Amino acid sequence: MTDHSQQRSQLVDALRKSARERIDRQGVTRGSISAIAESLREIAGQTALWSKDQFPPPDDDSQQARYLIAQDAGKTYALYLNVMRPGKRIPPHNHTTWACVAAVEGTELNTLWTRTDDGSEPGHATVEKAREVSIEPGTAIGMLPDDIHSVFIPGDAVIRHLHFYGRALETLSERVMFDPEAGTCWTMDVGVQTRKADK
Repeated sequence: MTDHSQQRSQLVDALRKSARERIDRQGVTRGSISAIAESLREIAGQTALWSKDQFPPPDDDSQQARYLIAQDAGKTYALYLNVMRPGKRIPPHNHTTWACVAAVEGTELNTLWTRTDDGSEPGHATVEKAREVSIEPGTAIGMLPDDIHSVFIPGDAVIRHLHFYGRALETLSERVMFDPEAGTCWTMDVGVQTRKADK
C-alpha cells in the first residue's frame, strides 16, 4: 500500500466513523449533515490523495468517471470520487438519503430546487429554483434525503469532487429525477458504472 493509499484509507475510515457517531447522536438533521460536509471538505483539501494518476479521468466518450472509495458492509456511509468533464449536466434529482459534496479541484455548480406540487399525481411534479451554490475547493454542501439539486460542470477543465452518502448509490432505487420545463418526474437510474478505487 502506497503512503497516499494508507493516508487516504485512514482519513476515510475516520470520516465514516465520525459520521456514524454523529448521526447516532443527533440523527439526520440539517446541522448534523452540515458538520459531516465540513469534515468531507477537510479531506477534499488533501489534493494529493485524489490525483489523476490514482483516479484517471473518464474516457473520451464519457463525461464522468465515478470511483467507490469506501463503504460499510451494509452498503451505507459510502464515499465516492467523481471525476467529470466540463459540460456534464445532471438534471434535478433527490437522493432519498443524506448526501454531502466537497471539491478537490474544479467547480461543480449546484442548483437547489423546491418541489411545489403535493406529489399526488404519478409522473407529475413542479419544481422551482431556490438558489445556486458553487462547490469549489474549500467549499462543501450537505443535503437531506428530500433535497433536490441539479449539477452542471462549467469551465474547461476536468473536476474532482468527493460525494458522501448515507447509503450507496447502487442501492438507491427510489430516487426521483425532475424535468422543470415539462413538469414531469421519473425514477432515476444509477447513471455511469461505478469503478472500484485501486488501493
